Amino acid sequence: MTTGLHAIETASRDEIAALQTERLKSTLRHAYDNVAHTRARFDAAGVHPDDFRTLADLAKFPFTTKQDLRENYPYGMFAVPREEVVRVHASSGTTGKPTVVGYTQADIDMWSDLMARSIHAAGGRRGDIAHVAYGYGLFTGGLGAHYGAERLGCTVIPMSGGQTEKQVQLICDFKPSIILVTPSYMLNIADEFRRQGIDPRSTALRIGMHGAEPWTDAMRGEIEATFGIDAIDVYGLSEVIGPGVACECVEAKDGPVLWEDHFYPEIIDPATGEVLPDGSHGELVFTSLTKQAMPVIRYRTRDLTRLLPPTARSMRRIGKITGRSDDMLIIRGVNVFPSQIEELILRQPKLSPHYLIEVTRDGHLDAITVDVELKPEFRYASGPEKEFVALDLQHHIKSYIGISARIDIVEVGGIERSIGKAQRVIDKRPQ
Repeated sequence: MTTGLHAIETASRDEIAALQTERLKSTLRHAYDNVAHTRARFDAAGVHPDDFRTLADLAKFPFTTKQDLRENYPYGMFAVPREEVVRVHASSGTTGKPTVVGYTQADIDMWSDLMARSIHAAGGRRGDIAHVAYGYGLFTGGLGAHYGAERLGCTVIPMSGGQTEKQVQLICDFKPSIILVTPSYMLNIADEFRRQGIDPRSTALRIGMHGAEPWTDAMRGEIEATFGIDAIDVYGLSEVIGPGVACECVEAKDGPVLWEDHFYPEIIDPATGEVLPDGSHGELVFTSLTKQAMPVIRYRTRDLTRLLPPTARSMRRIGKITGRSDDMLIIRGVNVFPSQIEELILRQPKLSPHYLIEVTRDGHLDAITVDVELKPEFRYASGPEKEFVALDLQHHIKSYIGISARIDIVEVGGIERSIGKAQRVIDKRPQ
């Protein structure tokens, strides 16, 4: 990739719409012909790929949800033979059932190109040193950032998450100009700089690419003031491809630009499914335009936002994510559903189904506490017995969901009862 813009980044809206129409026709046909679940959903809705002629026709087709992906675990949503899938990623799902995504080599190349485009939009250039502090592994963040930075021609430091003291050492010693990391962990790194008596503004960093969790303009201001860098919002989700679905441009910093040549966005009313006009607040929906291994048709992200007109590029932007249309929490970049924790609680023979999840901010990082009652027959359990139960649940939450949680065993009756829908989550994080 050269240092200039890709032609599509300055194309007219008519040119973009024509490309989207052509690619949507191909994607709908590819999914219908090769994914049994998609074919059954289309048939049940009385629609066929041939019914798609204009972009407005996409509204006739059924949505895809996270539940569809779980029900077809692990490979049921793949549209190519498994032998053609060169990589599998997964995001946390209900116990034992993560949502799985697959990539052909062409998908990996496309993803790498889009992350390279995103890093370029953020101000990165060939020859820059990129410090990747997103987690590697099944999570798409680390490898997505890594391949994109390499594709742009950067020197990549594959640090991954954690080991905060070492993060600071490598930032000081290797002198990266770009860091790719969640915004909350970026501020945690800042605390470690101060603990070591080092001014965070003294580093070679000039760009931070932050995503995987919602963050505010106030947090952007704090990161930029602390490090003296441009803090850029990068957006993605594993079900669609991973990071690089959208990214802010450094010259504007006015919301992530959607790479509309590869992903077609819609905003819908989360209650009715009706497509809303641009500028309306609703749920973000994506249809992939070029994915081979696992095309997604009208995937409901559950993210609440709005589509904004183009500014720095010819493609539309998304506004700040203001919430979710479901009960999912994002804890340090990990998707967490209360139902996941409930399932693990119910597997513990001494624990009752009465629980409360409390989310707070511990410094710059999210913290989660689970208050849960013993079953009445175990109300007189000893202190060591309660501690064992708590540690066992803590271990399973870490193993299955991937987050560290504090477990408080409370007295029988200690969780407030509700005559209606039980309140399972109290989110005390500043909005």
